[in-house]
Amino acid sequence: MIFYFSCKLCSRSVYVKKKLKCKGIEYGLQNVSLRRFSVSTMCRKEEECNRNSPLKRALDDSASFQDLNVKFPQQQWITLPYVEKAKFRKQGDFYRRPKSDPHDASVILFPGQGAQYVGMANSLLKFPMAEELFELSNYILGYDLLKLCREGPKEELNKTKYCQPAVMVCSLAAIEKLKEERPNAVANCVATAGFSLGEITALVFAGALEFEAALKLVDVRATAMQLASDMYEGGMVIVMYRPDSKLGQACFKAKQWATDKGDVYPECKIANYLYPHCKVVSGSKSALEFLEKNYKDFNLKKIKRIPVSGAFHSELMAPAIEPFKETLNKMQVFDPVISVYSCVDGKSYKNAAHIRKQLPKQVRQLQNYRNLKNTVFIKYY
Repeated sequence: MIFYFSCKLCSRSVYVKKKLKCKGIEYGLQNVSLRRFSVSTMCRKEEECNRNSPLKRALDDSASFQDLNVKFPQQQWITLPYVEKAKFRKQGDFYRRPKSDPHDASVILFPGQGAQYVGMANSLLKFPMAEELFELSNYILGYDLLKLCREGPKEELNKTKYCQPAVMVCSLAAIEKLKEERPNAVANCVATAGFSLGEITALVFAGALEFEAALKLVDVRATAMQLASDMYEGGMVIVMYRPDSKLGQACFKAKQWATDKGDVYPECKIANYLYPHCKVVSGSKSALEFLEKNYKDFNLKKIKRIPVSGAFHSELMAPAIEPFKETLNKMQVFDPVISVYSCVDGKSYKNAAHIRKQLPKQVRQLQNYRNLKNTVFIKYY
């Protein structure tokens, strides 16, 4: 069994095993029969150590792994023992232990805009907590969200202003359903993430955002993105392609076409990485029309419109960033109690300050959902 301890000494460091080396102190405990090694035993084959050297004094002042029951051949090299209270401190009280066997752990992912459909709340209303969520949402938003989710009309539900709150509330209501049907899946959740809008839902689930404040944030986000969509007409398409497809060239040609057609802000770019050979493209109206008519010329396999009203995660959403950021800065944000992974870079949020800094970026930046899924599943499965 090999155990390593490392510590920094100003700008110098020493690796103690066969020789002294710059950049850190590491000394190993490798022999089961000898529970601790003295540093001089490892060094004596290399050189005669100077008892008054700066290294010796630094080691004397550093933390020690000394076992008081072991007698070392040269006591002058033994560093000071732990302070009594520190030695017996219960470190386990200061971090979150898993509640169950790691094999039973779960990861919960939340959907984004585009997952909405008329009737999406019908199967959730028999759960009391889910019904309360809708009642509270109606009060906060000032309109009947539940009726819109159940009865539509579809054209109204698909508007950014309405579908984002609808997807978020239905997602959290679905968690209440999951608690009833599979309680261990919720209780044993070790990490969460969400696609675009779903990232905010994940932060609510992880305790980083309060539901009421998060719903107001989503309302501001949706309204701002709807206004940006009204300013610059656009949309999103799912593109399935082959290894020899020319998606980049297709986007370039589509943007040129949109410029010639007089789009106010011509745009055509990859917005989301979903899975191998499938991406989402955001673009202005004329650019997407070009792709839909000419995708076979670039050896693209299939193209399908997403039911959203704007070119999300593109430069056309730039006007929506500031309102979202200002609202987030006024909210109380907490450190998440479980890992929450960002769609922007696929990494977990470190703390509340990291959430404030990173979350606004996802309004117009590319969403690498494929990397996020790979990161989460490689780590936890």
